Amino acid sequence: MPTSLADATWPEIADGRPALAVPVGSLEQHGPHLPLDTDTRIASAVAGALPGLRLAPAIAYGASGEHEGFAGTVSLGAEVLRTLIVEYGRSACRWSPRVLFVNGHGGNAPALAEAVTLLRYEGRDAAWLPCAVPGADAHAGRTETALLLHLSPDKVRMDRVEAGDPRPIAELMPRLRAGGVAAVSANGILGDPTDADAVEGALLFDQMCGRAVAAAGRWQPDEHGMLR
Repeated sequence: MPTSLADATWPEIADGRPALAVPVGSLEQHGPHLPLDTDTRIASAVAGALPGLRLAPAIAYGASGEHEGFAGTVSLGAEVLRTLIVEYGRSACRWSPRVLFVNGHGGNAPALAEAVTLLRYEGRDAAWLPCAVPGADAHAGRTETALLLHLSPDKVRMDRVEAGDPRPIAELMPRLRAGGVAAVSANGILGDPTDADAVEGALLFDQMCGRAVAAAGRWQPDEHGMLR
C-alpha cells in the first residue's frame, strides 16, 4: 500500500483511515545558494520519517512577509495561512483520526498555533511540531545549508555560498520587524554557511527526526497544540 496520501486511492484511505503528517513549508529566499523551497524540503523529509503516519502533500507556501524584499518569495500571510490550516484540518478530520502539521518555517508558527488551537477546541485531534535545531543560526546559514547538503545536495550552490549577518536573532529583531530581512542582510543570510557540510547535516537531520518521532509518539499537545 502506498505510504503517501497522494499515491493512494480513496478505497485504500477509507479502509485504513490513516493518521496524517502534513508538511508546512514556505517559498522564500534562502540566500544566493539555497533553493526557495528549502523549508518545505526539510519539513517534508521530517514528516516522511514519522512512523504510523501517512505523508500528505506539503502545504508549500507560508507566512514569509519578512522575506518579501527578495525576488522569488511568495507569502500567503499569517491570516490566510491560519484559515488554510483550519479548513485543511476540518476537511481531513472527516476521514482521518489524527492530523499532525510538521512546520519547516518559523514564521508560520503563530498561524499554526492559532489554527490548531481552534481545531482542538472543535474536538479534532490535531497537533503541530516545529522542525527545530537547538542553537541553530537564524536563516540560510550553517544549519539549513548543512541540512540541504544532506537532503538535496544537488540543489545547493556551494560556489555561491557567502557569510551573512551572524548576530543573534534577538539583536536583529527590532530592525527585522521594521524592514524585514533585507534591512539587516543584503544577501538574505542570517548566519555563516561557509563551513557547512553534509556530515553535519546528516547528524542534525537524525537528531531532528528523533525529537519529532519522540514527540509524535508521546502525543501531548500543549495549550497551543504543539507537541513537546
